[in-house]
Amino acid sequence: MAKRENEAEKPKKKKKLASGIRQRWARTILSVVAAVVVLAGIAFTLANGIYTYSTMRSGLEAEADTTTAFLRNYLNLDYNECYASCVLLVQNYARKDRLELQFVDESGHIVASSYGLFADERVATDEIPRALSTRSAVYFVGQNPLTDERIMSVATPMIYSDGRVVGVLRFVTATRNADRFILLSLMVAMVAAGIMVGVVYLSSRMYLKSILVPVSEITETAKRIAGGSYGVQIQKKFDDEIGELADTINDMSNQISQSERMQSEFVSSVSHELRTPLTAITGWGETLLSGDVDADETRRGITIILREARRLTSMVEELLEFTRMQDGRFTLNVRKCDLRAEFEDMIFMYGSRLRQEGIELEYEDSDDDVPELSCDPERMRQVFLNILDNAAKHGGEGKKITASLRREGDQAVFCIRDYGPGIPPEELPLVKKKFYKGSSKARGSGIGLAVCEEIVTMHGGKLELSNAEGGGALVTVRLPIEA
Repeated sequence: MAKRENEAEKPKKKKKLASGIRQRWARTILSVVAAVVVLAGIAFTLANGIYTYSTMRSGLEAEADTTTAFLRNYLNLDYNECYASCVLLVQNYARKDRLELQFVDESGHIVASSYGLFADERVATDEIPRALSTRSAVYFVGQNPLTDERIMSVATPMIYSDGRVVGVLRFVTATRNADRFILLSLMVAMVAAGIMVGVVYLSSRMYLKSILVPVSEITETAKRIAGGSYGVQIQKKFDDEIGELADTINDMSNQISQSERMQSEFVSSVSHELRTPLTAITGWGETLLSGDVDADETRRGITIILREARRLTSMVEELLEFTRMQDGRFTLNVRKCDLRAEFEDMIFMYGSRLRQEGIELEYEDSDDDVPELSCDPERMRQVFLNILDNAAKHGGEGKKITASLRREGDQAVFCIRDYGPGIPPEELPLVKKKFYKGSSKARGSGIGLAVCEEIVTMHGGKLELSNAEGGGALVTVRLPIEA
């Protein structure tokens, strides 16, 4: 039942994720695009309207200039003849199919019209008195009170040679065709804007889907990983940022799975490592308490108990060091010291112990000038002893270990090499990771080298592992020399 509920919740979560991103997208991108497109459509319509009206006005003014220029030839005639010529021109106006030409007297009454129907009407708009007062051409656009029709007109006064006004030529045209064209352009612009917004919406929706679907899958997989399904993988569908994210989460899943497995192996290994010396200590303790042992056997038992106790102490100290390293309490007590002398003393001390196990520890001295270094000598001694211990455990079958110290530029280089089987190439990148023991069957917790690398890194140095030419493992510690 619970499983079905979880399965039912998954589509809801995906839908919630998708709707949240889509809503934010609609509020931002789509709304901005729609506003820009609508404003562009309105701007286009306004520009088109201005251009249309400007063209109409230019046409009327050009027609007025041409006609008045023709009539100026009659202004030197008798006044009555000039008046009659204006009336006759208006009545026989050749372009009356496109616009109306009126001859208006000073009182504003229409004397003649190219349309022929005027019945002594009076011009209701104000361009006639303005033209008479300025004695120049006047432009008007607006509603005609007599017909409730929007018109555009140009009024040009005809001035007789003695300064008297013969009348006013008024060129009139309706703007309904222009207004219809402007309205049509607005509708076309809005339709184009709607189509553009629709294309943006559909293409963006497809694009969002191409993002949201893999993101939802990645989210679900990440939740599974967070829930303990370590190692689960995301199917990579794109070679882009989403594909890179999928690769990153897959790597994270693999590393968590590997870390989880290594921690389990670590717990098992440590349990075994602790159980072995405890068993020896307990067994020999009970044997000694029984009293049925001679002096030599007693001495042997105490020796074993001491050795295993030291082994336990070393393991516990190693675990404590690792714990301090994990929670940030791992610190250094740095001071100037002769690390060459410390290294040589440690080689001498550890060499006598290795000889008891049949292993030769050879120190290759050099004449390089290695000055005193700023370091924590106790921590560095811990590093070298741990490396030597690993060389003895994993490469002791070679019966030889070499150690050397040299200077390379501004670095002091410490090298320890064994002559055992070496490290498998596929394990080299993993050996320094915590809890990793690889294919080695030697005892240990798998955290010694991780602690060593942390110490060397805190000194500003570098710990390197490789396989030496001729066989065996080579560990190199590089520490900076202060100028």
